[in-house]
Amino acid sequence: MSDDVSATEPTGFEHARAVADAILFEGYVLYPYRASAPKNRMRWQFGVLAPPGSDRSETTFAQTECLAVVTGPQPSLVVKVRFLQAERRSAYGSGEPPWDEGVVREVDARVSLTPGTVRTFPFHMPGRQTPERTRQPLSGLLRIETSCPPCDGLHSVRIRVENHSAGPVAPRSRMLLGSLIGTHTLIAADQARFLSLADPPAWAAQAAAGCDNRHTWPVLVDDTTVLSSPIILEDRPRIAPESTADFYDATEIDELLTLRTLTLTDEEKRAARATDARAAAIVDHAEAMTGPELERLHGRLRRLDEVDGPNPSPGDTAAGWDEPAAEAEQGVAVRGGRAVAGARVRLCPGSRRADAQDMFLHGRTARVAAVLHDVDGGRHVAVILDDDPAAELHDAVGRHWHFAPDEVELL
Repeated sequence: MSDDVSATEPTGFEHARAVADAILFEGYVLYPYRASAPKNRMRWQFGVLAPPGSDRSETTFAQTECLAVVTGPQPSLVVKVRFLQAERRSAYGSGEPPWDEGVVREVDARVSLTPGTVRTFPFHMPGRQTPERTRQPLSGLLRIETSCPPCDGLHSVRIRVENHSAGPVAPRSRMLLGSLIGTHTLIAADQARFLSLADPPAWAAQAAAGCDNRHTWPVLVDDTTVLSSPIILEDRPRIAPESTADFYDATEIDELLTLRTLTLTDEEKRAARATDARAAAIVDHAEAMTGPELERLHGRLRRLDEVDGPNPSPGDTAAGWDEPAAEAEQGVAVRGGRAVAGARVRLCPGSRRADAQDMFLHGRTARVAAVLHDVDGGRHVAVILDDDPAAELHDAVGRHWHFAPDEVELL
């Protein structure tokens, strides 16, 4: 469909690609990165669009519906559907099972955002057959519709991706050869902007609630770019700047996986490298890391005012959560006056708290270490207990108890 797409990729897609790649390869290969490992026997858990006729454990389509506001005379959309095509490699080595490698596929389209537009884009991905490898051909349909919901100034965009591939639907290991795997969609608007479905403006809330999203969910990358993902994400997702490699497991910690990889025996590393080029890259990256690079993986504390700011570089030094915000230097109103850093208070945790451990602190006295704020504008009083024998150590590392202003009383 090169005739429907400009040669230049939208800027929003460039910004979204790191997150989109994380979705595409989520669970691709897990520690200890060997094909023979039990956790690598059942793969491809997200965004699987199966061939027609498959059982109900996997869907055959994904549908995205989102809302846009036109900002120019000729609004249009660029749509990119991405997925993996499995290529099965026959068994190799001693005791190693067959392995499915993932071939990245993309389907591109451009349409007008004019209400009433309906465009369909059939696509076909060729197969491959050699004595060592099998790749089944894939076919499918991308359908894009635009309309005007009953709300002035809004445009609705519905994108449906269907798998029309012919092939075995059971068992699951064979069905995957005919599936679109890790399927997700990128949408860029020209002369238009998108609205958040998770937090729409009040005037568009009813229209947002009526959007019909199935097996995928759209989030804002920025005001003109949407990523529709089979994995639940928040608006404006991003990759942590400390993450310097792909481990294909976003639920884990890069530092932990790096250190665990370094503990593999030479034989285990050989098996991991033989599994897949991507698995080999994980082992190579871990072995090549320097001391300072490992230190940066240990994590860092960020002020809440960094949330909406630019991404800091991995080497930057950030203020801790226990450093009070500038506007909190005058403290916060509590019973008996205002709590400021250094003040002494009595703890009176309320019944609404879910942590029973805090109730054991009722009546204890403490020193205020800081007054902090959260992303919703709430205030929290961080304290160090007067009778804590490790108070100095806890304060040094920012290990504080936190209470709402109405749960402390000034002494």
